[in-house]
Amino acid sequence: MLKESYVSFSKMNKSLFTYSLIFLILISLFGFNFFLNLIGNLLLLIFLIPLLIIAVLFISFNSLKSKVNTCNQCGTVTLGINNTCMNCGADLENTNSKSSEILKKPSETTIEVKAEEIK
Repeated sequence: MLKESYVSFSKMNKSLFTYSLIFLILISLFGFNFFLNLIGNLLLLIFLIPLLIIAVLFISFNSLKSKVNTCNQCGTVTLGINNTCMNCGADLENTNSKSSEILKKPSETTIEVKAEEIK
């Protein structure tokens, strides 16, 4: 039992010695600045990858949101694949034109106002 623990300890020390020697050789070849830059770039990637994933999810969500149609007759929500409602069969193209009227700029729309005289 003592012999087995000594063998495993000596293997661990050999691998630790080997890795330390490799590290010292690499430092002498490339310099310590290289390893600092490498660690800094890895940390930068660790922080930027989640931001990239969030940006891709945000763009895909907005793209999907623009394709969603709501039926004026029954209120069923569908993707922009069909021209008719799956539930009631109403025409969804009228829904798109009404939603585009809502999205117009106020300067482009005309509002009818009836004037009344106040006495």
